[in-house]
Amino acid sequence: MAKGLFKSGMIVSAMTMISRVMGLVRDAVVANLLGAGLAADVFLFANRIPNFLRRLFAEGAFAQAFVPVLSEIKEKHGNDKVRLFVAQAAGTLGTILLIVTILGVIGSPVIAALFGTGWFIDWWQGGENAEKFELAIGLLKFTFPYLFFVSLVALSGAVLNVYNRFAAAAFTPVLLNISIISCAILLHDAFDVSAYALAIGVFVGGLAQLLFQIPFLLRIGMVNKPVFAWRSPEVTKVRKLMLPAMFGVSISQINLLLDTIIASLLVTGSIAWLYYSDRLIEFPLGLFGIGIATVILPALSKLHATEKSEDFQNTLDWGVRFVLFLGFPAMAGLMVISPLIISVLFDHGAFSEGEVDHVKTVSMGVAAYSVGLVSFMLIKVLAPGFYARQDTKTPVKIGIITLVLNMVFNIMLAPFIGYLGLALATSLSASCNAFLLYRKLNQQGVYQFSSFSLWFALKCIVSAILMAVLVYFIAQQYTWQSWSLIEQITLLCALLAVAMVSYFGVLFAFGVRLKTIKEASA
Repeated sequence: MAKGLFKSGMIVSAMTMISRVMGLVRDAVVANLLGAGLAADVFLFANRIPNFLRRLFAEGAFAQAFVPVLSEIKEKHGNDKVRLFVAQAAGTLGTILLIVTILGVIGSPVIAALFGTGWFIDWWQGGENAEKFELAIGLLKFTFPYLFFVSLVALSGAVLNVYNRFAAAAFTPVLLNISIISCAILLHDAFDVSAYALAIGVFVGGLAQLLFQIPFLLRIGMVNKPVFAWRSPEVTKVRKLMLPAMFGVSISQINLLLDTIIASLLVTGSIAWLYYSDRLIEFPLGLFGIGIATVILPALSKLHATEKSEDFQNTLDWGVRFVLFLGFPAMAGLMVISPLIISVLFDHGAFSEGEVDHVKTVSMGVAAYSVGLVSFMLIKVLAPGFYARQDTKTPVKIGIITLVLNMVFNIMLAPFIGYLGLALATSLSASCNAFLLYRKLNQQGVYQFSSFSLWFALKCIVSAILMAVLVYFIAQQYTWQSWSLIEQITLLCALLAVAMVSYFGVLFAFGVRLKTIKEASA
């Protein structure tokens, strides 16, 4: 099975790479248009709230509860029952989402006050940053409906994944990035504040994603008239699994939102610095961690339904090994060359204005987030070990512990090192989350990190360190800060090539072969 997962994982990673590259292009456009000042802070704030809710409810709680139930129905009852279940889930979820979206648009002032506390206080007192709060209200009216569209996209994507149609679902996010980029280019002169053009791009992108997936659902015969079925046994089962899953799988998103709330109380630019830092971390996380998590959940759900516990253990161990294989070099690489990456992507237009060295500031945030990159990836693989067995209560207990730890770390660090404290606190709490997830799986007799994987991880760590030292030494030989964009891109490509050759070369010298990565068992 792992060989099939490897192929599927590569397909998802390839599609995700296209999406992430377009996402970086989108962020470069945003940085060029808005910089890292007031407008950037507010747009990123308005965009983060529906995205947070999307990850929490749709891709987080709903997907993790929906996929195991869907896989079980498919294995035990066949496609006719699956079609009915999908129609019931779509009708029930769609109705609830429509109501929430309408309330969200109408209540945008309340949402802006709740999550942008610092701006609301300033507005209430007539401070100089009161316009941030007013702009946030206006932008939320365009960005909040994205939650409705993308949640239904998550549902249809989950169905496609269960039927091994991974490419279409993985490619879908590209349409959002294309929409935002297009609206930024075509509409930015149509508004006094260019952020409105980006907000419209978010709305259009959500609709485009939903329409894109319908033909693929038609091909597998999974498009039926939605039915509201709140009390259906299968929908009820999903509902019961969803509530605890909200915390278990989306804990990192809750942490990021808490960071946003605290960052609104810090100096102007803090939210933007955190956002751009997080975006660079999201690239390898989405490319490798989420890519493997996407294919491993349906596989684990099927293995649990057919009671193949040994294959379950081996598949989970393979997933952990795979993210370690790619996570360690990504972490080390970002730490040493993030200033050059940031300069290439963002250091243009409005981003370069002002007295603050945004490249240095964001790169420090990247380093703080990089500390937890491997942990972020491990969470994406370990959490499905619970959800595939329809155990959503254990992750929520771990999630609550991690939330408390994150706030403690925030309080300890943010007063002294500002936004860097928020990023570092997120990384530390993610590491605790990953450890607690593994310990519980081990205690339940579900998964134990194999000795083979331990040695493999040590080889990856040593290879990543040697790679980072070599790349850092080479980068220090050049004063690229004064170079043109083309020259910087050339150097970046060369450093990435050196990183790949050195990392895989050392691993090869250690005896690691492609077969080691593909197979689930040692």
